[in-house]
Amino acid sequence: MDFAAITIFPEMFAAISQFGVSARAFNLGKASLHTINPRQFATNHYQTIDDRPFGGGPGMVMMYEPLQKAIFAAKKRLNKPAKVIYLSPQGKPLTQKRVKEFACEDALILLCGRYEGIDERLIERHVDEEVSVGDYVLSGGELPAMTLIDSIVRLLPGVLNDQNSAVEDSFYDGLLDCPHYTRPATHIEAGDVPVVLLSGDHQNIQQWRHQEKLKRTFLRRKELIECLCLSNEDKQYIAQLAQQKKQQIVIENAQLGEKKNEK
Repeated sequence: MDFAAITIFPEMFAAISQFGVSARAFNLGKASLHTINPRQFATNHYQTIDDRPFGGGPGMVMMYEPLQKAIFAAKKRLNKPAKVIYLSPQGKPLTQKRVKEFACEDALILLCGRYEGIDERLIERHVDEEVSVGDYVLSGGELPAMTLIDSIVRLLPGVLNDQNSAVEDSFYDGLLDCPHYTRPATHIEAGDVPVVLLSGDHQNIQQWRHQEKLKRTFLRRKELIECLCLSNEDKQYIAQLAQQKKQQIVIENAQLGEKKNEK
């Protein structure tokens, strides 16, 4: 899979091109990354790519023409069909489901905005999709673009040492991941590893892990559970968790009431 990042800070992308799993993807030839600086398409000596917004207001807006030419240059360099993705807090939230869909593309052009954003006319005419990595604002689109690249390349065959690692990640099946443990099995401060993980019974281990995933998702991200098609067994387990949670709340409220009475 091929990526082209349009950015005024191409040096930032060394973080994924030279380190970690994403670097392995590039080194193995599973993916390629090109960076294109829109300043090279500026029309003045100062390489200006931004200007004041019409209508007034704070900040600057990235100009249409340098970005348009950068997109054309990216498409020419990739020489294959490529979606143009603008990393923006106004875009659709990035989910694991969307990551898997992106991983099926041949190429992506990632447009990294800065300042107050980019000229809306460029979005209307040249951007295929806006993507957000969260409901917060960053100084630019470079970190979200790297987040997107890293989330995609780890799904490409042969990138991870064990491809099952991706399958068992959080969100892959709609659930958060289960807890993980390693040696030593017993620690004087941390305690013991769950016995089931030391049993060697892989069926019981898988069942325990699945239930832990259900439990974590129910307790931490209940809204994710509501979007899944669960088996009857899973529904019964969730109902037990819900009952236990209610009982815990009753106990905590009773303890709080006792403390107030003591005062």
